[in-house]
Amino acid sequence: MFLEEMTRLGWSELDVLLVTGDAYVDHPSFGVALLGRCLQARGFRVGIVAQPRWTGPEDIQRLGRPRLFAGVTAGTVDSMLAHYTAFRKKRSDDAYTPGGLAGARPNRASIVYTNLVRQAFPGLPVVIGGVEASLRRATHYDFWTDKLRPSILLDSKADLLVYGMAEQAIVEIATRLQASPPQEDAKSRASSLRGIPGTAFAVSNLDALRLLPNAPSAEDILPMPSHEAIVANPRKLMEATLTMERQVHQGTHWAVQENGTRRVIFTPPPASLRCAELDAIYALPYTRRAHPSYTQPVPAARMIQFSVTSHRGCAGGCTFCSITLHQGRQITSRSPESLKSEVLALTRHPDWDGSISDVGGPTANMWGARCTADPSICKRVDCLTPKVCRNFETREAGLVGLLRTLRSMDGVKHLRVASGVRYDLGASDSEYLRALVREFVGGQLKIAPEHLCDHVLRLMRKPKFEEFERFLELFERESSRAHKEQYVIPYLISAFPGCTSTDMKLLAQWLRQRGWKPQQVQCFIPTPGTVATAMYYGGIDPEGNSIPVARTDKDRMKQHYILAPKGEPE
Repeated sequence: MFLEEMTRLGWSELDVLLVTGDAYVDHPSFGVALLGRCLQARGFRVGIVAQPRWTGPEDIQRLGRPRLFAGVTAGTVDSMLAHYTAFRKKRSDDAYTPGGLAGARPNRASIVYTNLVRQAFPGLPVVIGGVEASLRRATHYDFWTDKLRPSILLDSKADLLVYGMAEQAIVEIATRLQASPPQEDAKSRASSLRGIPGTAFAVSNLDALRLLPNAPSAEDILPMPSHEAIVANPRKLMEATLTMERQVHQGTHWAVQENGTRRVIFTPPPASLRCAELDAIYALPYTRRAHPSYTQPVPAARMIQFSVTSHRGCAGGCTFCSITLHQGRQITSRSPESLKSEVLALTRHPDWDGSISDVGGPTANMWGARCTADPSICKRVDCLTPKVCRNFETREAGLVGLLRTLRSMDGVKHLRVASGVRYDLGASDSEYLRALVREFVGGQLKIAPEHLCDHVLRLMRKPKFEEFERFLELFERESSRAHKEQYVIPYLISAFPGCTSTDMKLLAQWLRQRGWKPQQVQCFIPTPGTVATAMYYGGIDPEGNSIPVARTDKDRMKQHYILAPKGEPE
C-alpha cells in the first residue's frame, strides 16, 4: 500500500494496481486481497490503493504508474447499497471501513475510481470488476434514482469488465498485457483483452468479433433486448435478466446488448475452478488481518477473521439474490485436506482464540454437492425449487464427518456454522440438519424462510412454508435431545414484488401465534441485475403475468411496519 513497502520488497514499479472501496484486509473473503495474492503467486508485483480520496488523483498516484493495468472495484457490496437504506436514507456505518465509519467511498465508486485512474495515468488499461460492476454489466434498474442505467462498462468508460469470480480472468489479463509489445498503443492493448471468458467489452459493430481467435458463431450468441427497447418497455428488463441468467448457468453462450451505436459483448463465463485450483487459492499466505497502517479495527474483518470457505457456487436461484449470477450454480468444493490445512494454520495464528466462526459458503450445506446433468442443455432456473432436481446430488454424511474432523483438531475449542442453510435440501429427518442443530449451533441459528405465503415464496424461488415448519419441528426436537436451549432467528422480507399488505398480515399473525417478535426484517431493495428487480420494475413475474408491486415508499412502509413497527429498516 505504500512506497516504503515496495522498497522493502525491492520493487521499483508495480505491474498491477488494484483500487478498492473497502479497507485493505488480507483475507480471502475480500476480493482484492484474494486477487492480489493470485497475481503475486504468478510473479506479478501488485499494489493496492484502498478507499482513495476522490477529490483528486493523488492517492491513486501514490505507488506510481503500474506497468500493465489498473483493476477497479467498488468493494464487497454495491456502493449505493453500502450507503443507503431501503428508503434511501444514508446509513450511519460501513463495516468495511476502519472504525465502521460511513462515507469512505463515493457513490457509484466503480465509475469514480475509473475516472481517477484515467486522470492519474492516461492511456493505462482499466478493468472494472467486483459485485457492483458484475451486477450492473448490462442495462439495469437503479433503485436510488428510479431510472434505468446502461451497462456500467459504458458509464465508466473502462476498457474491460470482469463479471463473477475473477481469478482466472485477472491472471489472463495480466498475462496478455505482459506479452504485448512495449510500443503498442493504448487502443491496441485494450483490444488484446477481448474474448477472455467472464468478461464484457464494447464494440461499434459485431465485425470486431470475427477477429477473435475464439470468435463465436451466430448460433452461439444470445441477443438481449437493447437498452432503448427496455426504456420503451419496462417488461423487457425481465427478458434481459433471464437471458443473462441463462448465459451464466449454461456457460456456453456469448450475449450481446445494443446501446445506441455501441454493443456490449458478454463472453461465456469461465469454467468452474477444479477442486485443486480452489485449494491452491485458499492456500496462499493471507495474514487474515487488516493492513497495519489502520489505527481502528475493520468490523467486517473481525467478523470473518477465523471463518473458513468450504465451497463456491449455489444451486439455488432465489430471485432476490445475486450469488448465482456472480458465482454460478455449479458447486466447486475444497478438499478435506485443504480445509484441515487451513484450520491448522488458524490454530497457529497470533490472534487465534480457539473458535471457528463459520465453515460454509453461499449455502452451508452444499459442500460436496454436484449436478450430474449437462448444464449446457439444462433449462431449469433453480436446482432446488419447486423441488430438488433428481440430478443434484449432496454429500450429507461426508459434510457431517468433515465438520466433526475439523472440530476435533488440536487447538479448536468451538466450530460454528453461520452460513445460510437450505433446510429443504435434505430429507425431513436430514442427517446434516440433525448434526447441525445438536453440534454446530451456538445458541441461535439464523435461517431465511423469507415469507409465509406460498405464492410469494414461488416468486422468490423459495421452498413452500411447510418445509420451514418441518424444519422448526426438527430444530426443537434435536435441541431438546441435546439438552440445549436454542432459538431460530428468521430472516423475513417485506414489500417483495407480488406481496400485499394482506400477505404481510398473515405472516404477522403466524409470528404472534408462536410468540415471536422478528428481529431480522428487510424491506425489499431492488438491487441491480436480479430477477426480483425486474419484477419490481416491470410489474410482472418471470412468465410475464402482471403482479402487484409496492412501489411507493408509502406502500413499502405500510407493509414493512406490519412486522417491524419501530425504527427504520436498514
